[in-house]
Amino acid sequence: MTALWLDVARLVERACIGSLTGIDRVELAYAETLIAIAPQRVRFVMLGHWSGRLAMLPDRATRAFLTALRQAWANGRPADCRPAALGLLVRAAVAPDASADPSAVYLLVSHRHLHRPAVLQRALRRSQAAFVPLIHDLIPLEFPEYGRPGEADRHRRRIATVAWLADAVVVNSAATGAALAPYLPPDMPLHVAPLGVAVPIATHALRVSERPYFLCLGTIEPRKNHMLLLHIWRRLVARDGNAAPRLVIVGQRGWENENVIDLLDRCPALTGHVEELGTVPDSRLTSLLRDATALLMPSFAEGFGLPVAEALAHGTPVLCSDLPALHEAGGSVPEYLDPLDAPAWYRAVQDYAAAVSPRRQAQLGRLPTWRGTSWETHVASVLDFVARVSVRQPTIAAEKRALRRPIQTTLRRLPTISQNFSS
Repeated sequence: MTALWLDVARLVERACIGSLTGIDRVELAYAETLIAIAPQRVRFVMLGHWSGRLAMLPDRATRAFLTALRQAWANGRPADCRPAALGLLVRAAVAPDASADPSAVYLLVSHRHLHRPAVLQRALRRSQAAFVPLIHDLIPLEFPEYGRPGEADRHRRRIATVAWLADAVVVNSAATGAALAPYLPPDMPLHVAPLGVAVPIATHALRVSERPYFLCLGTIEPRKNHMLLLHIWRRLVARDGNAAPRLVIVGQRGWENENVIDLLDRCPALTGHVEELGTVPDSRLTSLLRDATALLMPSFAEGFGLPVAEALAHGTPVLCSDLPALHEAGGSVPEYLDPLDAPAWYRAVQDYAAAVSPRRQAQLGRLPTWRGTSWETHVASVLDFVARVSVRQPTIAAEKRALRRPIQTTLRRLPTISQNFSS
């Protein structure tokens, strides 16, 4: 029976900081789901920051940490897990290396470690495990203007590491798979597995507030296109005053967003009409999703679009950008709009906010046709894929890696950013 080694280093380190993100949500969902459906096979590991040691974490302590983290996240207090996370870091420093096991599969579902190929290579050589990473997107390569300075080169190195060391790859959407495929060896197995969503507590409730609100969920960064929504709300408030709907923004402040922050902090016209909540507990987020008039997601680029799936899972209509990845997440239910077409977004918000809204009712009528993916279905499909690609002689994985080009050569041969734009 194949052993499953899930790397939880990112979860532990982020819990030490006391701040968690969407990728952390995916890593936690993997850990919880593997405990539920493959409890005898899953073990938790951490790749040392510089050592190249793949430490086998104590099982009971790690599971207790994961349970506590889920509760702390639900309560909006992830920092409560800091002592337990620090304890795991200390234990990882003295924990034994994962014993060499050619039948094991090392799962990395965040992008952590991928920019340090030499460290990862040492760990894989010692453990002899097959390496299967989950790639969330190629946005830093496709749209470097939306990222932090240097992030495009960093992500290019991550993808080169995958091409050099991975035995198979999982992606969260066909759109991500299509973007990734040109970077991979032609014999690299690739599996598309849409991300899971939690089962909602209740179906969509009727609005009880006299003043409806729209929800925007995600880090405040350029590609999320918050600027479009803020200008729409200035126009709505200028026209309707206190009768205008509210805009509720959930997500931490990111990077390269000075103009958006100026509007949020210094625009009197938006005061009382736009509410920035930052990060919120999961319990409150569930309530916000259920009671919103609609989720708004005018992004310029997405790898999957988990907020779209989460909103639909809670029975909430969605207005989102006309992107392939969002079509995969939402199917035929949402309304898809050009992220540059401000008049179309303005009309849609007006129509959905109306007391009697045929457009909103039409989407609510489509909602029962939406079929999301549970985390159990997602992880089970990944395990089926892993089982297929790991049925091999123990030495094949090492031989394949040895035959691949060194990463320096791989980096030189990867399409450059300028080549991506010209192709």
